[in-house]
Amino acid sequence: MTRTFIHSPLSPLLLLAALAMGILGLLITPRQEDPQISVPMVDVFVHYPGASAEQVASLAIDPLERMMSELLGVKHVYSASQHGQGMVTVEFDVGEIMEPSLVKLYDKLESNKDKIPPGVMGPFVKPKGVDDVPVVTLTLWSYDVTDAQLRLIALDVMQRLKEVPNTSQSFIVGGRPEELRIEVFPERLKGFGISLDQIAETIKNANSERGTGHVEAGDSNYKIYTGAFLRKAVDVERLVVGVRNGAPVYVRDIARVQETPAEARDVVMYYTGPASSATLEARHGAPAVTIAIAKKAGTNGVTVANAVLEKMDYLRGRLIPDNVQVAVTRNYGATANDKVNELVLKLFIATGIVTLLIWFLLGLRAALVVLIVIPVVILITVFSAYILDYTIDRVSLFALIFSIGILVDDAIVVVENIYRRWLEKGEIDTETSVDAVREVGNPTILATFTVIAALLPMGFVSGMMGPYMEPIPALGSVAMLFSLFAAFIFTPWLAMRIRPSLKKLKNAQGREHRQVQRLDRLFRSVINLLLDSKSKGYAFLFANVSLFFGCLFMFYTEDVTVKMLPFDNKSEFNIVVNMPTGTALPVTANVTQRLAEEVLKIPEVVAVQTYAGTASPFNFNGLVRHYYIRQDPWYGDVQIQLQHKKIRAQSSHEIASAMRDILTPVARGLGARIAVVEMPPGPPVLQTLVAEIYGPDADTRRQAASDLTALFARAPGVVDVDNLMQDSYKIWRFEVDREKAVRHGVSVEDINRQLDMAMGGARLGDIKIGRVLEPRYIVLQVPMALRSQFARLGEIPVLSQTGQMIPLAELGHFLPAQQDPIVFHKDLRPVEFVTGDVAGRLGAPIYGMLGIEKEMATYRAPDGVVVQTHYIGAPADNSKVAFEWTGEWTVTYETFRDMGIAFAAAMVLIYMLVVWEFGNFVLPAIIMAPIPLTLVGIIPGHWLFGAEFTATSMIGFIALAGIIVRNSILLVDFSKQAVDRGETVREAVIQACRTRTRPILITVFALIGGSVVILTDPIFQGMAISLMFGSLVSTLLTLLLIPLGCVSAASSFLPIHPTGGSSMGGSSSGSSVSAPSVSLPSSPFIWVWNILGVMRRGSLTLFKESIARRLSAPPLPQQQLPADRELLHQETEWVRATENRSEAKWPVTAMMAVTQTEGMLVESSE
Repeated sequence: MTRTFIHSPLSPLLLLAALAMGILGLLITPRQEDPQISVPMVDVFVHYPGASAEQVASLAIDPLERMMSELLGVKHVYSASQHGQGMVTVEFDVGEIMEPSLVKLYDKLESNKDKIPPGVMGPFVKPKGVDDVPVVTLTLWSYDVTDAQLRLIALDVMQRLKEVPNTSQSFIVGGRPEELRIEVFPERLKGFGISLDQIAETIKNANSERGTGHVEAGDSNYKIYTGAFLRKAVDVERLVVGVRNGAPVYVRDIARVQETPAEARDVVMYYTGPASSATLEARHGAPAVTIAIAKKAGTNGVTVANAVLEKMDYLRGRLIPDNVQVAVTRNYGATANDKVNELVLKLFIATGIVTLLIWFLLGLRAALVVLIVIPVVILITVFSAYILDYTIDRVSLFALIFSIGILVDDAIVVVENIYRRWLEKGEIDTETSVDAVREVGNPTILATFTVIAALLPMGFVSGMMGPYMEPIPALGSVAMLFSLFAAFIFTPWLAMRIRPSLKKLKNAQGREHRQVQRLDRLFRSVINLLLDSKSKGYAFLFANVSLFFGCLFMFYTEDVTVKMLPFDNKSEFNIVVNMPTGTALPVTANVTQRLAEEVLKIPEVVAVQTYAGTASPFNFNGLVRHYYIRQDPWYGDVQIQLQHKKIRAQSSHEIASAMRDILTPVARGLGARIAVVEMPPGPPVLQTLVAEIYGPDADTRRQAASDLTALFARAPGVVDVDNLMQDSYKIWRFEVDREKAVRHGVSVEDINRQLDMAMGGARLGDIKIGRVLEPRYIVLQVPMALRSQFARLGEIPVLSQTGQMIPLAELGHFLPAQQDPIVFHKDLRPVEFVTGDVAGRLGAPIYGMLGIEKEMATYRAPDGVVVQTHYIGAPADNSKVAFEWTGEWTVTYETFRDMGIAFAAAMVLIYMLVVWEFGNFVLPAIIMAPIPLTLVGIIPGHWLFGAEFTATSMIGFIALAGIIVRNSILLVDFSKQAVDRGETVREAVIQACRTRTRPILITVFALIGGSVVILTDPIFQGMAISLMFGSLVSTLLTLLLIPLGCVSAASSFLPIHPTGGSSMGGSSSGSSVSAPSVSLPSSPFIWVWNILGVMRRGSLTLFKESIARRLSAPPLPQQQLPADRELLHQETEWVRATENRSEAKWPVTAMMAVTQTEGMLVESSE
């Protein structure tokens, strides 16, 4: 390949084509902050009027749960049932596609409709996915305009914003919709003898228009229409609903009719903070509405967000009045673009650092070669990301930054060897360059594939963390492959054209020679010292083992803590407010306003929005936690925007933690429970700590959940404690006297309908007033001030079958009652949830879990049993109280479990690759021995930086396995070449250390230089620490452990066939003494001998035993004996020479009785 391209005109064309493809990929690949994860979730709602929560659960929800659990690809089925309604949430496996999942779900529902009991309305299917998360939210606020008028403006603005290409689901939060309200007065109804049914029927019948056909007259055809829609309040006021004493009774006689905003169901306010740069401030809160815009799947979030904001700027002053302000309260396009640009800059910085390093160590021209090759490989990898359907996000860019330090090694090895061979020959020519590439070809290929073997298994991590981190192994492997091709095609071509003079090479060789001499003295003294003294050798071994276990002990002592992922430094977070169930909306609004006042004291706050009775536009975290269904008056939300992270000194996590300490006592004094919710750095979960409680019956489960909530609150470091149980609160029920109702000729349904209309629950249609973007409903109700006066409601007349008007009070009476508690199920089993977060230095769920379990040491469940905790999987049955830890713990466990499996798989793959190359079982073990020692650098590195050991730290550890093996291969391969040339094993390894230390250190420093730029990123800091400290410390240990291991297993350098051809992988040295091959001759005896030869490579004793077995075998055909005797003689002489040269005193050195072998050989020949 190198010979073909080293002078080919195709080489520069391929180079330019790769650059062009990479630049194209950079432009067309969608940009976003985080990887796109397909996690289909579908909410299925049902309404079962009048049914209790238990009835809804057993009759309506249970059949749906069974249906949904039968679908392929479903991970979990959750449900919540309450009085009159229920919801089933179907969570599909990560990676399932929304559209096929929906088809399966609809098909299952349609084919099982007969299982839904009568009276159940629905099911109504509401799919939700990550693409439904708004990328832009715009808050309209004003002191001069009401929230209802703001909503009308927002509707027009949203309609225009939908014109922007690739926008998707959009919605408005806040603002009261316009309606035509008919407020009836019970006394007037009673006085005129008019029922609510009569009013409703009159309005419905009057609000009608239709085409009735057409007529022809002369040459024309005319369509005929009849009736007319109600268009304004006066049209309703003039309707006649009855006759009293011969005079018509109009609607205006018994009701107040007005076009007005609907009664407030939520309250949204906007506040400007101390860090706001807005010209007009809203320090005391202004009415607001928020427009939320999502993007289509697979589109560029940056482009969509920018287009939406450009459209908004155009609409200012045209559609948006001057007295209405617009605040951008979310712009994921800007944050994604900032993150991408920041990482692209770090990519250039890392490239620059590596280039300067090569300049310093190998010279300017070698640095120029590397400087050209790195961008080519990086850009073509970006194009591959587009082909593989990845996005340009922080994870994929971190994969590229992390790869720089590794992929540059291929080019370094090739350039360094080309320069060395030019010096040896004394001239610069093509043949020497090609031969230099051939020399390092096989070890370079092997080393590259060992790194790929370490990375690829990480792509099979399950759960949401799998696709989140998938770009690292995928793009890292692609970059390694392209770097290999670039090293064999572009690097020799560039080296020939950007070549130094022989004089400069000789000068550099002189400097290198002095360095090599110093290294020779160093390694010769240290290695001889350890080999010649068993005590010192064992002490060195014991020190390494002690260091390894000592570093692991730092996890136990909590000097280094473990966490899934650290918090990122975001520009927003939320405070979720839960008031006691049944709290009125104004109370909740006042509490959110009071919390906002405290938040505004923080100098880094740019703006605050408060939401009472509704939720703020959801993010990915809110999508998973179902914040969008928080629509009751006792729910609140405070959304906070912070300054850009480059401006403020504190991270968002530090500010949020401080805010929790400030707001928790304030909220407690107001009777509220709050939770500070930050954007999770990885896959979102219900909460950091989640206990799913199972038990024999509902009362036992709820009591256990209540007890566990108290235990959560007592555990150190556990904050934001709550449970999903609904507080018991008072309701009123109209108890119908069925006997009286029957005597008066009134049905229960008639009574229910009257109260439904009186309470504003009935819509009688809508008015037609031209172009509107949401219907203006006609609502019939009793004024709000009268609805709580049951005596007044009792005067509402009800029309009986005999035509009489019966006061409602004669048909029943109002009684207080308690609302049914919510019934939760998970995977068809009843369950209760207790949640909490973990604050402080020990922020991982495992520390909070252990603290809670300490508090539970003496606790007994309501059924008298000791509560069993389950970490993996739910309890087997519900016969006694037990609970399972889920939440972030499940993601952490699954991720580290899968990464552990990935690490084991990587070890197996690397071992197989090295065995394939060296044809030996012992040398690969020696090569891989330093891998665990990377932890000797990684763990203290985390302690030094005060960083947590996270999933990204684990990724760095696994990736280091391939990198360290790469360095070990260089040492062992060189040593093997030296032994083949006749050197002793000890001398060979010393020569390998002094010769290969320089390129090994170049690789390590390049890796450190590429990693140092990501050290400041909160999430990937762990990976940077692992790569930097792990590679540095393990490399220093490798330069001693590998030589000592090689001398200890000197017999492993025995060839299988001293006279054979090349090894399985081919000779990586290009030396005149080629490694033996494993052939399969026709003779069964020789075939068995070769297999035994492979197995005995790690033990000279097996060699002796194999010869003994040969001598006891039946005689071979005469024509095979001479060759066979010759083979035995050569093997024996080779073993004798090897033993004489070894001089090994390392503890594991094997001894071999050569004389005994010779004796057997003589007997055989006779």
